[in-house]
Amino acid sequence: MGSTGDMMDETLPPLRFIPLSYNHADSQASALRLVLTLNPQWEGPDNKIEFVRFTDGITNTLLKIINRKPGLTEEQIDNEAVLMRAYGNHTEILIDRERETTSHALLASRGLAPPLLARFQNGLLYRFIRGRPATHLDLVKPSLWRGVARRLGQWHAVLPTGGHSASSSSAKELPLSHQVDVDDQHQHKQEDDLEPIKPRVPSPNMWTVLQKWILALPTTTEEQRTRRRALQKELERVVRELDDGRGLGDDGLVFAHCDLLCANVIVLPSQCPATAATSDKEALNVQFIDYEYATPSPAAFDIANHFAEWGGYDCDYSMMPTRSVRRQFLTEYIKSYSQFRGIPECAQQEIVDRLYEDVDRFRGIPGLYWGVWALIQAQISQIDFDYASYAETRLGEYYAWRREVDGSRAQAGEEMPLRERRWAES
Repeated sequence: MGSTGDMMDETLPPLRFIPLSYNHADSQASALRLVLTLNPQWEGPDNKIEFVRFTDGITNTLLKIINRKPGLTEEQIDNEAVLMRAYGNHTEILIDRERETTSHALLASRGLAPPLLARFQNGLLYRFIRGRPATHLDLVKPSLWRGVARRLGQWHAVLPTGGHSASSSSAKELPLSHQVDVDDQHQHKQEDDLEPIKPRVPSPNMWTVLQKWILALPTTTEEQRTRRRALQKELERVVRELDDGRGLGDDGLVFAHCDLLCANVIVLPSQCPATAATSDKEALNVQFIDYEYATPSPAAFDIANHFAEWGGYDCDYSMMPTRSVRRQFLTEYIKSYSQFRGIPECAQQEIVDRLYEDVDRFRGIPGLYWGVWALIQAQISQIDFDYASYAETRLGEYYAWRREVDGSRAQAGEEMPLRERRWAES
């Protein structure tokens, strides 16, 4: 499929570090100190700094900081705006922040992310992208999913996978259990320590991320320890079945977003308003944001994970894409991927067919991935969201898929669950 080897050794310029922190209890004052350190020219009577809080994220604080100087248009104000992302408490258990920063810098160097401006003690400052976040109802519209398919094909074609394992060597060289410790007592709790998986390609990738999360699961009660062991067995099983190097990219991995929910898809402004793109053949221009979970991954996982998000936070499975819609999405995706990889048109249909089967094989894995994630969030998050119920819903998707694949659902004479039924529709 071509090689990204020539891109792996690129050196990205160092990013400015501001030795200050954002304080959730003193939000405006601490954010103001950060932005004035970044932009000292914003101080003084001619400036009018305003803060806009975004609430779509469920792990971080995200503030848009603008300077409404007299005489500037809204577009000019937005072009100078600064986004401040402050990390949620204990989210380092789930997210490798070094890798997130390096990923963002790499994406920005390719024009696939807004420029990074600076790091601070507990977050990042970067440019704002003009546009509107998609809703889960937007994701099912042909003009929107065609735009997503094209952009995702570009991501998977042009971004290197190899450079990232070196980018976060300080974290990578630590033993897995150490990277995910919640506190000093965590290791003592792990009396039933698990044998970490050994995927074909070493860390980091989506398999090793999921392994870290399972190692970070609570082990206080016998019930928790039993569940942790059961989830480890499922991880071992899916790695045996699916980590086969058959997919697109180098070694069957592409550099993937891994969290393409609706709020992370930004519909960019264009000559035509969004409502004008009504033809099935038209595609809206989109950009992806939030790279916390971006890591090398099978392309089929990134795509299956995006399809899972068509149901929104409420997991409305009636919104899932049918067979024909999935094939159209993948055809659009492979056209874009091939354009950046130099694959001739005559070879594309066979790749679409293979990828269609691969996405089908991966359809249950997002449920396992985010189910484990939500079990950890239920322990550490202070956000008002029912992570425990969400965990059961997402893990239920995985087990329903597993029962479909091994035939135990049919043998028991049970009705096919809605998600599986919708997925099987033509």
